[in-house]
Amino acid sequence: MVPNEASQYMGIVHLLQHFRWLWVGLLAADDESGDHFLEALEPLLSNNGICSAFTQRIPNQGRLLTITEMNGMSTNVHLLFMDRKVRTFVVYGETMTIMWLSTLMLLVDPTDQEKTTLVGKVWIMTVQIDFTLMGLIMSWDVDLFQGIISFEIHSNEPLGFQNYIQNLRLHGIQANGFLKVFWEQAFSCSFPNSKVPKEVDKICNGEERLESLPRSVFETHMTGHSYSIYNAVYTVAHSLHAMFSSRSNNRAMMEGKRVELQVLHPWKLHPFLQGVLFNNSAGETLSFNDNREMGTGFDIANMILFPNNSFMKMQVGRVDSSEGKGFILDADNIAWQMSFNQGLPLSVCSDTCHPGYQKIKKEGEKFCCYDCALCPEGKISNQKDMVDCFRCPEDQYPSKDQDGCIPKITSFLSFADPLAICLALVTISFSIITALVLGTFMKQKDTPIIKANNRDLTYTLLISLLLCFLCSFLFVGQPRRFTCFLRQSAFGIIFSVAVLCVLAKTITVVVAFMASKPGSSMRKWVGKRLANSIVLSCSLIQVGICGVWLGTSPPFPDLDMQSLNGEIIAECNEGSVVMFYLVLGYLGLLSIISFTVAFLARKLPDTFNEAKFITFSMLMFCSVWFCFVPTYLSTKGKYMVAVEIFSILASSAGLLGCIFFPKCYIILLKPELNNREQLMRRKN
Repeated sequence: MVPNEASQYMGIVHLLQHFRWLWVGLLAADDESGDHFLEALEPLLSNNGICSAFTQRIPNQGRLLTITEMNGMSTNVHLLFMDRKVRTFVVYGETMTIMWLSTLMLLVDPTDQEKTTLVGKVWIMTVQIDFTLMGLIMSWDVDLFQGIISFEIHSNEPLGFQNYIQNLRLHGIQANGFLKVFWEQAFSCSFPNSKVPKEVDKICNGEERLESLPRSVFETHMTGHSYSIYNAVYTVAHSLHAMFSSRSNNRAMMEGKRVELQVLHPWKLHPFLQGVLFNNSAGETLSFNDNREMGTGFDIANMILFPNNSFMKMQVGRVDSSEGKGFILDADNIAWQMSFNQGLPLSVCSDTCHPGYQKIKKEGEKFCCYDCALCPEGKISNQKDMVDCFRCPEDQYPSKDQDGCIPKITSFLSFADPLAICLALVTISFSIITALVLGTFMKQKDTPIIKANNRDLTYTLLISLLLCFLCSFLFVGQPRRFTCFLRQSAFGIIFSVAVLCVLAKTITVVVAFMASKPGSSMRKWVGKRLANSIVLSCSLIQVGICGVWLGTSPPFPDLDMQSLNGEIIAECNEGSVVMFYLVLGYLGLLSIISFTVAFLARKLPDTFNEAKFITFSMLMFCSVWFCFVPTYLSTKGKYMVAVEIFSILASSAGLLGCIFFPKCYIILLKPELNNREQLMRRKN
């Protein structure tokens, strides 16, 4: 009828975990049952993160100690209790074990400071200790043992039990036997003709009331042991009823025939006991589990001691019998010692490691004793006493104190960003200037200064420069599939056309100079055909490279969560880095060729020689893009995009300014110089 002790052990573990008492002292009776208790409980404590600070054996009632042994043991127990870190004790034994413990502690007369250390401990008692039998409870130090938490066999009040206790009187035949002796001892009186020596003058009249007795003398509420006996009687009764009801003579009973009571063999009752299921008068359902144990569980009680040698026991929790899984505790109703007015005591070997720190085990000590170390960089701990720190998810980053993760913000060069606004204003300004230059050249298309250097190439160069400026807008804003797919290819092709136009202009100057020599075979190359062929054929190579890139591994929107702390970079993944740098490499090759040819042709004697201006423009172009590559690789996020936009604007502005500013100066400010006669005179 008594629940399995394993559920009591798990209940102790749950209780210690609930209050975070992780460094506890174990006191057990010095007998075989105490050995079993320690063997069962200590592994459970260790597996649930709790350590036993010490184990002290207390003599049982069957062994007498000498004065020397008593003094030595009391000194040892006193030293253990003086440890300020151990504030919780689990005591296992019987009632006499606690009496021994009380005696050992009373043998030592501590100082006031030591007395303060002894008070403020939490005592957890097992179910084997029955407080109702402790006649020596009045000898205890009330302050020392106040607020005991004890495990008890589950009990409940059967219907009518309190009424029976309150109306119980002793008359006639009831005044014989056990009740008579108990009555005389409890009420300190004697019945007439009693064989007990008359040590009191008071006569028992049988009308004394049991509820007037202190609870240390008589417990008016049904105890766990009594409740188990009560349930056992009804369990056997229901089993007997089931057994007799199943027999074949049940039919004879139904017909009113007399049935002789047969001899009952106890082993025949076992199958019916196993299947018993009924509700008792206390309203509880009783049945046996698969291990033939009654699943009543344990109650958790709080013991309050009073200076007048009385105590009060109040139920504050419950432990289910199924391996202690069902644990219920009403901690708010527990009456603690007065010294706990500033909060429950800590019973730990080491101070709590706060979030942002991790536990580091101390060598040679139990795992409950540890130091606290700051989490490594990039890791956090968001709970107390964490063994290991951990990394935040990819979309979060550690806080400053490394005690939590903060969501990263998505970073990209948006149109609302001040940097993007500045770049956009510059882009629009240069685009307007380019459009005005184009309009001016188209209006003045028949003037000598425009006709001299291939108008079609000039228009193509201006249009490509305008598109170069405008393609900067593809790099602003959150990357999308369309913009990622288009922007690098558009940039590569448009810039290739612009550079090829410059190269074609330079080659045109060189061919024109060589064709001016008598008998030169280069005259057949003079004209628009060569320039157009250069621009078209070389542009198709860049178009082919971009086509292969977009067809095999095109760029796509991506999120870079690792490069910057606290930011998620929304970017365009280039897909194939090799193809990206192949596009840039081809553009760089064209720029170097154009610069080299222009540099060699800068001093050719020709009236309309643009080679000198082209040399400066290509020098600026190459300088910008040579600086672009290392800067591009060393920046991240929106600043990397801003570097590329700045390079596009700077190189395009260099071409526009160096090549077209001198011509616009003559067209707009010196129109009198824009005629063939003036240009020929200047040449001479």
